[in-house]
Amino acid sequence: MEKLITCFKEKPEAIARLICFPWAGGGSIHYARWGNVLNSSIEVLSVRLPGRESRAKEPFFENMQQIVDEVLHLLLPVFKEKPFALFGHSFGAHTSYAVADALKKLHNIEPVHIFLSGAPAPYSETRIQTTKRSDLSDKDFLKWLGSIGGTPPELLANPEVLQLFLPALKADLHVVENYKCNTPLSPFLSCPVTCFDGKDDIPHDLQAWKDITTGDFLVRMLDGSHFYLKDPGNEQIILDYITKHLETSEMDYL
Repeated sequence: MEKLITCFKEKPEAIARLICFPWAGGGSIHYARWGNVLNSSIEVLSVRLPGRESRAKEPFFENMQQIVDEVLHLLLPVFKEKPFALFGHSFGAHTSYAVADALKKLHNIEPVHIFLSGAPAPYSETRIQTTKRSDLSDKDFLKWLGSIGGTPPELLANPEVLQLFLPALKADLHVVENYKCNTPLSPFLSCPVTCFDGKDDIPHDLQAWKDITTGDFLVRMLDGSHFYLKDPGNEQIILDYITKHLETSEMDYL
């Protein structure tokens, strides 16, 4: 499990775990920090995909099924041990969905809450019609990357840094752009689903996420563009919300 997960602060007495999936090209550190901020009732496990950090020499995954297979293979005991929630932004939101879908179908396990951010439902019409970016030339790709915000301009202008993170970003975008699934015929989950998004990001079909659950569904719009969650104020709003709802869900779970 150690190769897949970064956990800055183990909390054996935690009542629930928050399992976080990275955005495209992202590593595990951003979310792992949350483990130092959240109180002792929530342990944070941040997923580290191949091709980055300590797994830099491993080849990138080529499709969503490979990610799901590894997560279920290595984390199934974790999913069974105590209540857990999933959090994912953009690419990570679709990964969260794919993992939740497989957990329910194969093991009849579901999270106590799913927190989805910055992404339309994978089966929504607006997402299906979205232009593919992973096949763009590096020049056009960087122009697009600069337009969505969240990446420091000095990083985009540094060839050495770009050489390190562009391959992972393009590999993840290839995975998510080729991930296909049908609209659920009926909701397969009963847990609450919360969607976060930036008010200035391109519009996402967030309401389509409602199709996955019979539980409560809520959308929270926060100031900012695609990487609104990097803003310290927005991050605190998200963490406070997660804490409140995971502690409440534990009472429901018991």
